[in-house]
Amino acid sequence: MPPAGSFKDHFSAQAELYERYRPGYPPEIFEFLAGIAPARYRALDLATGNGQAAIGLAGHFAEVRATEPSKAQLERARPHPRVVYAREPAERIMAPPGTYDLVTAAQAAHWFDWERFPAEVTRVLRPGGVLALWTYELFFVDVAVDAVVTDFYRNVTGPYWPRERRHVEEHYASLPFPFPELAAPVFSLSTYWSCDDALSYLGTWSAVQRYRRFRGRDPVALAEPALRAAWGRGQRQLAWPIHLRVGRKPPE
Repeated sequence: MPPAGSFKDHFSAQAELYERYRPGYPPEIFEFLAGIAPARYRALDLATGNGQAAIGLAGHFAEVRATEPSKAQLERARPHPRVVYAREPAERIMAPPGTYDLVTAAQAAHWFDWERFPAEVTRVLRPGGVLALWTYELFFVDVAVDAVVTDFYRNVTGPYWPRERRHVEEHYASLPFPFPELAAPVFSLSTYWSCDDALSYLGTWSAVQRYRRFRGRDPVALAEPALRAAWGRGQRQLAWPIHLRVGRKPPE
């Protein structure tokens, strides 16, 4: 169990909202990763949150270990017979060397301590094992909705994003990836939501939590009238492009 203060916890306070209003990952991304892993025995999902990616991996691997430093997130983790959850940070993995065929981190690697993480993931991956990190930024609907969301992101909550957010904006390009990289297909998240759903999703942003804490009011309420006017009635299709970096540990 990580000691207090050992990780930057931006999500425990809204773990319930996070569980309900974070879009699921496309099955194709797990099929791709399983196809390039050296075997389909053991996979590890780091900073798993409520287990979205871990459940996807469980359809392809015999054993999935899903770790998460937040107790509140783990309390809402989705059960699966092939997934074992554990509370621990990505920089201190409780596993022997060469344990895993695949290590993943979905929408989480920008929070890691990159002075410690590369050596630790190198240790626990087997030779030829695969590391996959992916992130997504803003959703797209249409010109009018996108303009409201972009303004909310940049001008309302912009000053409240943690500095690590820049890695998401850079599509993880500046992270010091520890292995030779592999070409990967383009993937996208997609869902149909109402305007209420989209507003609830905005409420899961770490910058929104910081805004509420520092200013004592809810920034989502500021965006709501404009978003409702742009949205119209009913459900709309939302799409988030996924930015994936994947590499293979060299054989010994």
